[in-house]
Amino acid sequence: MRDMSFQRARTDEQRGERRRQILATAAAMLIEVPVADLTLTALSRRVCLAKANVLRYFESREAVLLALLEAEIADWIADLEPVAASNGSVRERGDRLAELLATSLARRPVLCDLISAQATVLERNISAETALQHKRAVHGHLGMLVRLAGRHLPELGDEDAAALMQTVMLVAVAAWPGSRPPQAVLDAYAADPALAVMCVDFTEVVRRAVEVTASGLLARES
Repeated sequence: MRDMSFQRARTDEQRGERRRQILATAAAMLIEVPVADLTLTALSRRVCLAKANVLRYFESREAVLLALLEAEIADWIADLEPVAASNGSVRERGDRLAELLATSLARRPVLCDLISAQATVLERNISAETALQHKRAVHGHLGMLVRLAGRHLPELGDEDAAALMQTVMLVAVAAWPGSRPPQAVLDAYAADPALAVMCVDFTEVVRRAVEVTASGLLARES
């Protein structure tokens, strides 16, 4: 691949394209390695830029990954938006929403990996300006998710729909790493099958969390 370090982006369009190239490369790398193993050095090599040139567009590795997280959430929402609200009882619609959210998240391992590392890793080496931009972007995405939940379960109202979606994201944060145990833990499960009950099924945990949370929120309003 040609070294792009000798082709400085001079226009806003060129700088935007360079940012997109960096983000696309990071996304491809996260299919191969977890967030913890993606280094700025490896990313710069893969995108054929000097590390200093990557830092022209993002202030740190964490800033790259936060921007990628924002893009991944936007893509997830874009996939959810065309899904029509179903008919049926409140419980039936709630269960179908739970299935939709759980299965769609499970199909997006890069998004789940980034979400699970957001608070503990990705927000630890950024400026206040980057944090502000990121939180504003996430807040906007949350608003879209709230409206989506309300379309499927209008009985919730905005406040409870927001509580539901916040619960979904928090459960995903905990369930994703739990569903990807290291080899030593897998070996322990294999050695003692009785311990396998501790293995986390990501899709099932998220689905059940949405079902129970939605039911509980609706019951409080009745």
